[in-house]
This record gives sequence, structure tokens and C-alpha cells, in this order.
Amino acid sequence: MTERISEAEWQVMEVLWAQGPLTALAAAAELAATGWTLATVKTLLSRLAAKGAVSTTEDGRRFLYAPAVARGDIAAGESRRLVDRLFGGRATPLVAHLAERGELSSADIAELEALIQALKQ
Repeated sequence: MTERISEAEWQVMEVLWAQGPLTALAAAAELAATGWTLATVKTLLSRLAAKGAVSTTEDGRRFLYAPAVARGDIAAGESRRLVDRLFGGRATPLVAHLAERGELSSADIAELEALIQALKQ
């Protein structure tokens, strides 16, 4: 899937990754905190289906919606676009930016060090 998904569509995908397949009504119930109506959730599900991110299966008079792509696949595309757009396609300036702003915890730094060591081997 190469098409981007919106923030609202991402929220719907999170519910489907966690609990899918779901009906539109069940998805709307899970997304109740957003204040979205059933019609809004159905619109978002339709958009996601058109983008190939969600599959639909008839279940009597209703449809079941399930993720058609893995969370990691969408995250990979989104992170690639971010790095390309903001950091010239290089990850190092992104990490440097986070470090300079004090947004890396000690645990984050330890994980990065371990990752770097693993990549060197």
C-alpha cells in the first residue's frame, strides 16, 4: 500500500489491528471516545477499503472489516516519508534532532546503542 492514511484513518486501523475483524457498528463503539458518528466511521472504513488497507467480508446484511496490511508496513512507509521530507532521506539527522531536544530517554539511548552494535556485526 503506497497511499497515505490520515490521522483519523490511523485510529480506525489501530482498532482493527487490535480487535478486527469488526463490523462498522463495533468499530464505532470502540471509537466512541472520538465522538465520531457511525456514519463517520463507515466513511473512514470505506476510504481505507478503497486504499487497500482494509478488507471487507459480507456477513449476512453487514460487512466485517479487517486489516489488509500490517501495522509495520504502514509505519515503514510513514517513517520513510517523514525522513525523506524533513531530513533529506537520512535517519542520522532525525536521531540528532531528537537527542538535541532532550527527547531521548536513557532507555532509548541504550536501545540505539544496542541496535548500532547489532548492525556492525
